Amino acid sequence: MRKLLVLALVGLAAQLVDGSLGMAYGLTSSTLLLVVGVAPAAASASVHLAEIGTTLAAGVAHWRFGNVDWRVVTRIALPGAIGAFAGATLLSSISTESAAPWMAGILFTLGAYLLVRFARPLRTDRVGGRLRGRFLGPLGLVAGFVDATGGGGWGPVATPALLVSGRLEPRKVIGSVDTAEFVVAGAASIGFLIGLGTEGFLLPTVAALLIGGLIAAPLAAWLVRIVPAQLLGAAVGGVIVLTNARTLIRAGDLGGAVPPLVYALLTAGWLAALVFAVRALRRTRRAHVTATDVAPTPAPASAVPADLATTGTPTTR
Repeated sequence: MRKLLVLALVGLAAQLVDGSLGMAYGLTSSTLLLVVGVAPAAASASVHLAEIGTTLAAGVAHWRFGNVDWRVVTRIALPGAIGAFAGATLLSSISTESAAPWMAGILFTLGAYLLVRFARPLRTDRVGGRLRGRFLGPLGLVAGFVDATGGGGWGPVATPALLVSGRLEPRKVIGSVDTAEFVVAGAASIGFLIGLGTEGFLLPTVAALLIGGLIAAPLAAWLVRIVPAQLLGAAVGGVIVLTNARTLIRAGDLGGAVPPLVYALLTAGWLAALVFAVRALRRTRRAHVTATDVAPTPAPASAVPADLATTGTPTTR
């Protein structure tokens, strides 16, 4: 009972992070299951089955808070489902650990780019542009495949790529990625069902993760709406960097004092980026307030002659 309660709390925390940052539910949950000795395929299968419920709740919550761009969802979900099904089928028979360091290197680079980008004042002239299908389709395919084979990865792949594009508000990136993940989780679960059978799913674990995730989903959707994009982007970048640094350190077989030193340097860099992000956010808000104060205000109706107020042109007397 205690173990299931812990798993429920993990599901709650994972969904809170995932719903507000667009990633880390599968990563957090799968990591815990692997630590307690669950086989990689069974861990990924159980997490994805739980995600069917949590992503549905998250998608509905994000939709109600206006965080979803349905054009992005429709163009990324189907390729993501195809990639997830293929990845689940593959993971059911072989290991993909050799690919982890390469993908971690790509994600680490994207995370570092986000830290730099969101540590500076954001450009708003590009937000709202159209994301092309030829970009969204391959992105969904790769993200879905990585998600199924790694027990998590849909958010860490899709969210940074969409944020880096600068074409969509961070809250809509997160809401759209979370909503599309419902289709991806369903496709991955079908692939695991075919490859592992029903015994591949740990149903008590699935139930515990699902309950915690359902509780956190509405709160996360509200949180992403009020958290400033500047801080949100910097937070996402730090999560990606630190998460993938662990994989890279393990792949490099680095021991002794090297890992603590690397983590200390990366954490210091993350904190510095957050400080710069806060400063940039304050400068942007001050500039906005100043622009509002100096903007000309319309004359009150009482100060406008009656003939001008009614016709817009003076009458001839």
